[in-house]
Amino acid sequence: MSQRFNYLVIASFILKCLVVTDSFQEHSIRRSSFVSPSLGGGAGRTLRKFGFSHSTTTKRAAVAPVMFLDGLKNDSSQGSDKKNKNDTTNLGNLIVPSVGVGTISWSSKSLTTLQNLELQSVVREASDSNAAFFDTAERYGSHLKTAVGLGWGETESLIRNLLLNSESLVDHDKSNSMKPIIATKFTPSPWRNSVQSVVDACEKSRQRLGVDQIDLYQLHMPDIVQPLKGFGLTLNKDAIYWEGLAECYKRGLVKNVGVCNYGPTLLSQCQEALAKHSVPLASNQIAFSLIGRHNGSQETVDKCNELGIKVLAYYPFAMGLLTGKYSKESLASLDESLTNSAKSVLEIKDLKAYADDVGPLLSEMERIARKRGKTIAQVALNYVICKGAIPIPGARTAAQLKDNIGAMGWRLSTSEILSLEKYADGVRFEGAGFKRTSEKFVGYGVEKWRLD
Repeated sequence: MSQRFNYLVIASFILKCLVVTDSFQEHSIRRSSFVSPSLGGGAGRTLRKFGFSHSTTTKRAAVAPVMFLDGLKNDSSQGSDKKNKNDTTNLGNLIVPSVGVGTISWSSKSLTTLQNLELQSVVREASDSNAAFFDTAERYGSHLKTAVGLGWGETESLIRNLLLNSESLVDHDKSNSMKPIIATKFTPSPWRNSVQSVVDACEKSRQRLGVDQIDLYQLHMPDIVQPLKGFGLTLNKDAIYWEGLAECYKRGLVKNVGVCNYGPTLLSQCQEALAKHSVPLASNQIAFSLIGRHNGSQETVDKCNELGIKVLAYYPFAMGLLTGKYSKESLASLDESLTNSAKSVLEIKDLKAYADDVGPLLSEMERIARKRGKTIAQVALNYVICKGAIPIPGARTAAQLKDNIGAMGWRLSTSEILSLEKYADGVRFEGAGFKRTSEKFVGYGVEKWRLD
């Protein structure tokens, strides 16, 4: 009995201290050589004064794709090009840009203060371009600190500082400016086992972000972290967390609530639970891309569109595979391109394995990109938009952000989408290294989920 107790103590200690390496967003990556035209706009105010935007698989090539145009009016059969300022979509009671900004790779360049001049230029560019929709999480922070279980909330605080520093440089009086919008996430953990634990975490995130209300508060994943299940001890707290989201909403701490990595079944259960409190479920964030439509992803997107739940898509570039960066046909050799990237040895090994399969698709993406004067990466993002989702690519430089923004203001045609899906159907992106589309390294091992 004492030995069993010791195992339980050790397992709990490991879970507390080791990193929960997060793989729920696209790390920033670089593009192919095509250049898109820059886009202009206006933007928001300081954080509290902002108000942060009040309410305002299977092969499918034979089926005509559903086009989601939202704020963009065009002839979907021919595709179109419009200015970025018109390319918005509805997310709960918010109006947001059709492309978001992932912040999982954001961290301070200083050991003593939260600052990063490179990221400052990203925030300024996003605000100037009506593209200031930032997706973060309480678990995001500098990689060194998160590697030892520290750094919780660091990226949230960093975003607050960056926005505050940017507000004096932005023209607030433009009538077409959009206010910055921030989505953040609650991390399910074994020691968080009550409604109040969700409320407390939400309040801390709200304070770190410096806002009166969080625009979108999400559950980072289903309650899969169960370190003691090997001893027959499990406690699924999904329903508790749903009640927690409802409580945050009713207390006015958040404007919208969402989830991440939920399949159709869990999604419906969550929506029903929230509906009992008259709380709408606004979003579901999942891995989704041209080569990430299998394992229930496309079915989940379809279900979300049916239920009026907006999909936020992480890994829209499939960790860089859909930018042309890691193809054998790219200007730099595959080995050199991967070696010079900020990826682990395991990630490099796994990404190399996709190179041959993704080649024909990249050729087709390049053809479309050249015809439209866009980049391969922009074609990848626009595909996600056309499927009714908001891609959340990472961006650590203003140049990367500008390229991402170039995916807005136009739409692929129906024939282009069908052609892309035909070439993509033979490739199944599962992730690379410890960053997987349906599993997570959680210190004591790997936990998985299914979008079913």
